[in-house]
Amino acid sequence: MQAIMETVFDILYLTTVVTLGILMLRRCKGEKQYLLFGIMAITLGLGDAFHLVPRAYALCTTGLENHVAALGTGKFITSLTMTVFYVLLYYVWRLRYQVTGRRGLTVAIYGLAALRLILCLLPQNRWTSPDAPLSWGVYRNIPFALLGLVIIVLFYQSAKKHNDKAFRFLWLTVVLSFAFYIPVVLFADAFPLIGMLMIPKTCAYVWTVLIGYQAMKGGLNL
Repeated sequence: MQAIMETVFDILYLTTVVTLGILMLRRCKGEKQYLLFGIMAITLGLGDAFHLVPRAYALCTTGLENHVAALGTGKFITSLTMTVFYVLLYYVWRLRYQVTGRRGLTVAIYGLAALRLILCLLPQNRWTSPDAPLSWGVYRNIPFALLGLVIIVLFYQSAKKHNDKAFRFLWLTVVLSFAFYIPVVLFADAFPLIGMLMIPKTCAYVWTVLIGYQAMKGGLNL
């Protein structure tokens, strides 16, 4: 039952975010913020597919324990693409609110993203091992969480300042995604049921993409 339900959910999720991303690319009428949002949505979907497709295959065949290497590799790729996702979201913020300058902020974004990528690339993560160390799961997610925190603050402050109703909850979607993700990183190995929090985390990302799509439809009168 878990295999069927989880697989159906993942198919719906991946199909939804990639489809919305493609629609944004096709209908953005050259509006750069929505073009970038579309790229961001596709990056999210394709990146997550590297982890979710092997997971679905494992669940529907011989079990997760027999596909550790494939799952670890997929998780590694997803970790990289999610970092890119937040860098793209930063540039959506700059475009939407016509932000210029702020070089120090941009350097901080790239610094946190680069640190996250470097930590993910280190062999100590042992991505393909059945006993990958929890400590490195924590280390590589520290700059990732800080990157998310910066994005949260930026969208919260700017949406409030500009009375941006279309994006007023985008900061909350990022808060929720991390609120559901962090317990999984810390406790899922010891308490497998906590892994179920990945479902609402995924829903938070769908909400993020829907915010961008609905804003485009409203802003461009589609």
